Amino acid sequence: MKGEHMNFSRKLAATVGAAGLALFAALPAWAQEAAETPTIDTGDTAWMLVSTVLVLTMIVPGLALFYGGLLRTKNMLSMLTHVLSVACLAMLVWVSWGYSIAFTEAGPFFGNLSNAFLANVTGDSVSGTIPEYVFVSFQMTFAAITCALVVGSLAERIKFASLMIFALIWLTIVYFPLAHMVWSAGGFFFEKGALDFAGGTVVHINAGVSGLVGCLILGKRIGYLKEALPPHSLTMTFIGTGLLWIGWFGFNAGSALGANGGAGLAMINTFTATAAGALAWLVAEKLSGHKPTLLGGCSGVIAGLVAITPAAGFAGPFGAIVLGAVASVIAYGFVAYVKPKMGFDDTADVFGIHGVAGIVGSIGVAFTNAASFGGPGDADYAIGAQLGTQLFATAVAITWAAIGSAIAFSIAKAISGLRVTEEVEREGLDLGEHGERAYNY
Repeated sequence: MKGEHMNFSRKLAATVGAAGLALFAALPAWAQEAAETPTIDTGDTAWMLVSTVLVLTMIVPGLALFYGGLLRTKNMLSMLTHVLSVACLAMLVWVSWGYSIAFTEAGPFFGNLSNAFLANVTGDSVSGTIPEYVFVSFQMTFAAITCALVVGSLAERIKFASLMIFALIWLTIVYFPLAHMVWSAGGFFFEKGALDFAGGTVVHINAGVSGLVGCLILGKRIGYLKEALPPHSLTMTFIGTGLLWIGWFGFNAGSALGANGGAGLAMINTFTATAAGALAWLVAEKLSGHKPTLLGGCSGVIAGLVAITPAAGFAGPFGAIVLGAVASVIAYGFVAYVKPKMGFDDTADVFGIHGVAGIVGSIGVAFTNAASFGGPGDADYAIGAQLGTQLFATAVAITWAAIGSAIAFSIAKAISGLRVTEEVEREGLDLGEHGERAYNY
């Protein structure tokens, strides 16, 4: 009886389905077009509004406090000012021409200017199941935080005016084209099938490599590797870490662009990878003969978050744990051993954490997406082929960011010089550049 019932159900479903298709085909053209027109889903829209605000929380105050706590007292206010200012600049540039370059379907590397100054975008425009203005705003926060991330490599010695010139150029020639390549239909990486759920290449590799180029061009801070330059407030750094982790749920789960199963998967992965990253860094410190530190725990949190970003929707929870832990240990090794030997002064370890963990995550997603590793990939998914694609995309992203940022820094240097005077650097950028103090004792 059960088998007969199932056969009957299948036949009934097939009959109803065929009748529905026939009825749809018989509708007038205007009715068919109306049925296919994208409509706004209020649940998706509500989640994307929240996600956008969460990503803003990552920047101001999250990233500003995280970086600021790592600096000396005399430069705390300058970091807050730098993060706030470049984020605001990125927002204005994004709505002026960035969105158009990134998300118009033109060529493999660049969009066009048909949506410059948000031309043709109205309150009635729809992107998927959300208003286009919401999509524009969500992606705008990604541009803002990526540019702000670079600031951490340049801290305590870059001129404010030069930083703003750099940011304007860098966004235009580095970030917007890379966002187009990865996330826009017709984009170079998009068409090749590269996996980047929320910005492993676009955000973290991009910012990390650009920060590395910048600190090499700027040179070392006075006293670097010769005298102690300790963080002035790990309490601030801890608060910033917490705000970054909270905001990152908007960053990762929001990249599902709706309140759906993909968002749920990205959320649990953002929990598990991050927890694994934090503990892995502390264990690595202990095994290296050091005491487990709060700074290490915070660094591990960021490394785990960075690593899972490209794989947030392309991993299972336990694959995310492995990815977060592996990326954290590799980032620790780079920061603790490789960086001191190379001698470059990446003030807040933007390359050591964002760059290195971003590279690990962008390559590792080829494995975590496979069903055999608990990922959502189907039976036809081939790890080897995807690994080749990920390696290629990672290499191109590194090259694009390195060349583009070198050009942007060089132009900024030619216009106004990059570095503050020795007198200002010794006095501190708070007073020397901004005429204020973060603390008055």
